Amino acid sequence: MPKISIIIPAYNVGKYIEECLESARNQTLKDIEIVVVNDGSTDNTGDVIAQEASKDSRIQVVTNHPNMGTHRTRMAGAEAATGEYSFFLDGDDALKPDMCKQLVQELSLHPADVLHFGITVVGANELLDSEREAFEANNNASTQDAVGEDIIRDIFDESRGYKVDWRVTQRLYKTSVLKQAFAAMTKERLGRSQDGYECFVVSAFAKTYHSCKHCRGYIYYYGRGISGTSTISAEKYAQYCHHFKADFDAAYDFADTQHSEMLRACAQGFQRKATEILANDWKIRIPENEKLSAAQSMSDVFGPAIAGREIYRFVRDDAYEKLSEKTALLPNDRLNNWFGIANSFEVLPSLEDTDSLRFHEMKRIATSHMLDLVTQSEQAEQIERYNNQRVRLFVTTHKNVNRFESDIMQPVQVGLHEGSYRFPWAFHDDEGENISDRNPRYCELTTQYWAWKNVDADYYGFCHYRRYFDFSDTLHKENPYGEIMDDYIDAKAAKEYGLDDTNIERVVRQYDVITTPFGDLTKIIDKHGTPRALWEAAPLLHDDDMLRCYRILCKMYPDYKEDADAFFTGNKACFCNMFIMKKEIFFDYCSWMFPILEEFDKNTSYSDYSKEALRTPGHLSERLLNIYLMHHKRIGSNWKFKELQCVHFTNPEPAEELKPLDMFDKPIVPVVFAADDNYVPQLTTTVYSAMKNADPTYFYDVVVLQRNIAWDKQERLRDFFKQFPNMSLRFTNVERELSGYDLSTNNAHISIETYYRFLIQKLLPFYDKVLYLDSDIVINGDISKLYNTDLQGKLLGAIRDIDFLANLNVKHGKRMGYAKNVLKMKNPYDYFQAGVLVLNTKAMRERYTIKQWLTYASNPAFIYNDQDVLNAHCEGEVLYLPWEWNVVHDCGGRVGNLFVQAPNDIYDAYMKSRNNPKIIHYAGFQKPWTDPDCDFASIYWKYARETPFYERLLKRVVKANEPKIPEEALRPKHERAVGEDNPIRKIVDPLMPIGSRRRAMAKAIGRAVRGRE
Repeated sequence: MPKISIIIPAYNVGKYIEECLESARNQTLKDIEIVVVNDGSTDNTGDVIAQEASKDSRIQVVTNHPNMGTHRTRMAGAEAATGEYSFFLDGDDALKPDMCKQLVQELSLHPADVLHFGITVVGANELLDSEREAFEANNNASTQDAVGEDIIRDIFDESRGYKVDWRVTQRLYKTSVLKQAFAAMTKERLGRSQDGYECFVVSAFAKTYHSCKHCRGYIYYYGRGISGTSTISAEKYAQYCHHFKADFDAAYDFADTQHSEMLRACAQGFQRKATEILANDWKIRIPENEKLSAAQSMSDVFGPAIAGREIYRFVRDDAYEKLSEKTALLPNDRLNNWFGIANSFEVLPSLEDTDSLRFHEMKRIATSHMLDLVTQSEQAEQIERYNNQRVRLFVTTHKNVNRFESDIMQPVQVGLHEGSYRFPWAFHDDEGENISDRNPRYCELTTQYWAWKNVDADYYGFCHYRRYFDFSDTLHKENPYGEIMDDYIDAKAAKEYGLDDTNIERVVRQYDVITTPFGDLTKIIDKHGTPRALWEAAPLLHDDDMLRCYRILCKMYPDYKEDADAFFTGNKACFCNMFIMKKEIFFDYCSWMFPILEEFDKNTSYSDYSKEALRTPGHLSERLLNIYLMHHKRIGSNWKFKELQCVHFTNPEPAEELKPLDMFDKPIVPVVFAADDNYVPQLTTTVYSAMKNADPTYFYDVVVLQRNIAWDKQERLRDFFKQFPNMSLRFTNVERELSGYDLSTNNAHISIETYYRFLIQKLLPFYDKVLYLDSDIVINGDISKLYNTDLQGKLLGAIRDIDFLANLNVKHGKRMGYAKNVLKMKNPYDYFQAGVLVLNTKAMRERYTIKQWLTYASNPAFIYNDQDVLNAHCEGEVLYLPWEWNVVHDCGGRVGNLFVQAPNDIYDAYMKSRNNPKIIHYAGFQKPWTDPDCDFASIYWKYARETPFYERLLKRVVKANEPKIPEEALRPKHERAVGEDNPIRKIVDPLMPIGSRRRAMAKAIGRAVRGRE
């Protein structure tokens, strides 16, 4: 028995097989055999093998007819081997002379079933040396010895990080173990990932593993044959996918025959790692125009979750690299194509499906990187456009604010210090030559100084994140402080005030100096009369500071004294440090003004100054600007002046933007409510009832759309709902979205909040489906089941409105005519109730814009406003849900008086749903918090009394039902204030029994309401 068998599979390697066999024959260890298997070669491989075999009796030749592939060829070689140990040598590789001798010496010191040796890599076909070195270093990385199941787990267990590679040709095997393993392997032909499968099975049988990477007698020619980076077609890639799938299936089959969960887990690890390798071919070897087709093939074989995850992986990695290198994302960048392909895979989140969870986690990270990259690219492009402008209007800001679409108006961030977040969309006043550290005193002057020292332009202008020039030709109304007041920085404001680049440049280039208006101080700003009086009236400014600055000015620039005197005793001034100047004027002004402030600064101790007083240099500069301009008017500099009104925006901050939740260990159910500050107790009850009955295996993203809910109430709600770890509670202000629309309701029981549901498709763009619920309901069912309704492509899911349908049948009623003539419904009996909706927000975004929805909702002819809008524009696109998901209560006896007039089947279905309502809707004027004896009220109070706003609801009950007690009805203290027959007793006694603490609290509330406490 020879010590070592060298097994050489050979297929069409006529150019290399002679070198390979010669290197085997010339081993210094003579006790070897060479088993060469000719796998049906069609070139001269067989002739060369025969020639070499004639020279050495140790060469044993096996011939396959027909070609059987590498796996079956290795199997034949293993069957033929007779040595104590065996290893595989590819027909286009070679060995150093002492390779076998080194291996035997290592075995004598470390006997093992598997000996893992190193390799020497030789570059072929003009391979880059750096690529060769990286490949060699990777395959020669040290690994740890192992025994038992650790052998296979170190290679294939994902949790161990794939510590060891699975290259079959880089291992010496005990031949008996190799034969046992190949006998247990599939006899089917395998493809490219066969190494992984073969290593998987052999490692399962091995008992001991030893690493000797210092033994590097195997010469691997990297680049010979088919290169790992050569281009392949999408069709060829599809074949690879099927090959890999066959290898994975074989690994799972082997694990199942061994009845081993550990082996099955390792088979899964093999699949995941090998799929990454296969996907790398998609990235590197598939032409861009065939990538979509290849990706679809990968999805067809492995499923969209696996294929999508791999492509998102490439997006993640490449996007992160660009972010790190601050490289712009160009429109034709291949990354855009990859991201689009990955986004085409639709995978539903599932707790039970780990592939789904892995897909969504990778999608989240990749999407985040892409958004950051797009933002970075846009910002880099914006900065370049900024620098190309010759008219530059700098906007000083210290906070994140909305900005106009403009290249002329350029933001500059001030107030920076160590650890500050630096706005990537802004210039920064601490770059270049600057006085950024003086910002607490100099305010917006640090922007002016930075622009003076670092920017080249024809015109330099300055305004603030709240205040802008009005470049329009319209005279706008001003407040007593000489400002135009507006709310939001948006496209509407840009149009109103001429804040577009074309108009701004047109206006600016006509003048030398532009300022805010010189207002009459006898009429504006509390009518103090003069700039001096105005300063002295400021409670936090020091009178001596103005006087000292005046003296410094007169000393440094005596010719300005006349102008300073005229200014301080006059009644005109412009404010806000807003101006636009030609370059030469601006530079002259800065050279004049900053030395004055520096001298003032040098002689001022600010240690006792308040925060506002600390800003004195900024206040002084406003006065100095006036004096500088007055001087040049007096001396006849012949500058062309223009005064523009100042627009003050009260809400410059960006609209709140909801972000996707970082939550992928549970499928998410997005649930949206709408409420105002007054409705918080009802909202709390509704959400609480939902969470009490919600499936805990889901995570609920609860979003409240609102405009005025007090912060303390929001905090109280967040704290209360911490008891549910499977939910988040988020509030978002929608006031900006509704600005400019004439929204009102024609029903006293419908609030303006009813329109908020139209905003959902925009405010939550990352959800394709959302559950909307009114806040006057309680929920007895599991809302995840409602959310998981298959909408079958419809715009929304809803429950028919029995109230409306009954009104359609009222004799001589007008509802049918309204439905047909105003709502234009083809079938009015399809009218649905909008308090419970499963919204297909993806489809709704494709069909209607927010502007369209809100324009429709502004129609004063509608009775039920948003509900009518939805019915009018969604007819035929509605999936009707089971009645029990929106059971309206019996308000004012309408069940017996009105609902009975509904179509028979409708009425029966509604009545049946009352027996087991999953959602009870208190629609109409009668509510549990106004009439605690109303239909289904006891169910409402069951939830309400467990919330932190229970007492507020009780107060509303008492207030709504408080009797007017005449003087003569007042009784002595020992008599009961409310008689046995008084109707209020029927309301109060069940909720607040006599003698209870609740009763006492209600009395105290009642007295407070009447003003007696």
